[in-house]
Amino acid sequence: MRGSAHTNSINLKEDGMSMEKNVMSDAVANVMTRDLHCVTPETSIMNAALRMRLADVGAVLVMEGEYLYGILTDRDIVVRAIASGRIPDTTPAGTICSRDLTTISPTSSAGQAVRLMREKALRRLPVVDDETGHVMGVLSIGDIAIERDRRSLLGDISAAPGNV
Repeated sequence: MRGSAHTNSINLKEDGMSMEKNVMSDAVANVMTRDLHCVTPETSIMNAALRMRLADVGAVLVMEGEYLYGILTDRDIVVRAIASGRIPDTTPAGTICSRDLTTISPTSSAGQAVRLMREKALRRLPVVDDETGHVMGVLSIGDIAIERDRRSLLGDISAAPGNV
């Protein structure tokens, strides 16, 4: 399911966010991560977790061919599989990944993305081309924090090397 970002502008001062540069008007395509980490719906969650560890990411896109099938996070693996007694070697990613996805266009503004993330309590938004339906990247809270102010607490944490 393709989501759409709201076109309302946000007053950043009212939201309590002071910024050194106006990143919020930047297009999502300028802020997103283009390095995609993907698995198929048939990939075991063990292999998906290994891919996350090697890439030092907290989520992978679940792709069916060229199209987005779902998103699988490290939390999904723990809560939906491990804590439920499922076996990581035999549980396919497609059975526990989130399928009801909200996506955003690469031409939307980072401000629109922030508003959408707030409204839906999301940490990541797949960036999908409106015309082709192809995934172009992922926009995370960390991407926005780093771009907005690398010296902020969240920017500093997001830019730090992983702890694997």
